[in-house]
Amino acid sequence: VRDCIQKTLTEWSSKIGQNQVGEETLEVLECTVAQAIEKINPEERDELKVSAKLFVIGSNSSSIRDAVDLACSALGVAQLDSVIIAPPPVEDGTNLSLEYLQPYWKELENLVQNKKIVAIGTSDLDKMLLEQLYLWAQVKPSSNQVNLASCCVMPPDLTAFAKECDIQLLTHNDPKELLCEASFQEVLQESIRNVKANEWIPLWLLRYSVIVKSRGIIKSKGYIIQAKRNAS
Repeated sequence: VRDCIQKTLTEWSSKIGQNQVGEETLEVLECTVAQAIEKINPEERDELKVSAKLFVIGSNSSSIRDAVDLACSALGVAQLDSVIIAPPPVEDGTNLSLEYLQPYWKELENLVQNKKIVAIGTSDLDKMLLEQLYLWAQVKPSSNQVNLASCCVMPPDLTAFAKECDIQLLTHNDPKELLCEASFQEVLQESIRNVKANEWIPLWLLRYSVIVKSRGIIKSKGYIIQAKRNAS
């Protein structure tokens, strides 16, 4: 992720010049390398599955709509086939709970109802929390990712519950924190001269993949990240 961000920012800043980046009045910077993103041909859309995993870095549930809208716009599609949300960071000493997850899940449900997403899933929920979410949710989770680092064998209670409720269990090896604020600011400082990196805070990171359904191969993949500037 760090390498992707660094390469994109370096290439982007070399093209637009340094003056734009340093301007205090600039509210939005869209750092895109156009040739790196392949828009989906509408004629091929039915043959492709567009899936995403969303890492909310700043605990703000409204980020979810922004992430999905930007992903759809970047790829040239009307909806994503599946979105998995990684549990947003909780404060130290606080356990992940249903109450904490609910605002994020409601945002995902709204996007399903508005036909922006077909299926929604979760990541790293144990059997108890997955069951609580399943019983409460209007749109049920279709999948739950389990970290390979935390268990080499799927917990039997989780497997049994997932089978009973038709929830697909997937595996992943993402670190607990894919991109922290300090790491993002460091790569920003390295990539763009004269930027006040400490003013920029990452809000969310979305990883997408476009898969050819019939062949099970990845046609394209990439990251989209949003950060905000807290200028004093």
